[in-house]
Amino acid sequence: MIIEEIIKEISNMELDQKVEAINNIKIALHEISPFNSEPVDCVLWVKNSTVHANNYNPNSVAPPEMELLRLSIANDGYTQPIVSMDNGDETREVIDGFHRNRVGKECADIQSRVHGYLPVVTIRESQVGHNDRVASTIRHNRARGKHKVESMSDIVVDLKRRNWSDEKISKELGMDRDEVLRLCQISGLTEMFSDKEFSMAWIPDGEDEFIHNDNMDELG
Repeated sequence: MIIEEIIKEISNMELDQKVEAINNIKIALHEISPFNSEPVDCVLWVKNSTVHANNYNPNSVAPPEMELLRLSIANDGYTQPIVSMDNGDETREVIDGFHRNRVGKECADIQSRVHGYLPVVTIRESQVGHNDRVASTIRHNRARGKHKVESMSDIVVDLKRRNWSDEKISKELGMDRDEVLRLCQISGLTEMFSDKEFSMAWIPDGEDEFIHNDNMDELG
């Protein structure tokens, strides 16, 4: 059978050639898949040197949780790919999975096990604009992790400067209007909210962090 011949041919290849061939097959199958609108339908393995962190992720993982993530990947393997954007120059920017990216690069045993590669999916083309990428990262993070208030404030202010309305920020980042306005207030940009009224008090959990959801189903 053709499949058996292909498997036999790939089995005799060197590692990098084998990974490239398997990725190409996955991409070809993804193109005709009934689920090709879903990024998870096509998980590729790419060299970790081509995957780079973004510069806006406000997600914070404490050392014990980082160690738990390392232990999880060491014992259970990579069960979640890194969500990334293809930069078009053989590099990728992390949208979600910054800490999975770190573990795969910084933990020698895991890096060796996965041969210096990382599992990635590619975000939808509709999400590659800067604002859309930021919003996607926040959506991935908010349901499970901690955000530094100052970092979230900077992001909201940046989106407003990029002409996103309070309504759009609320919708895209999963916030209510009060939260958007108070994050603007933290940065001292009173002109952005001086004509607004707040409906309730908002108290951060801890000195510099607030927790959006205690139900952490995965560490990013």
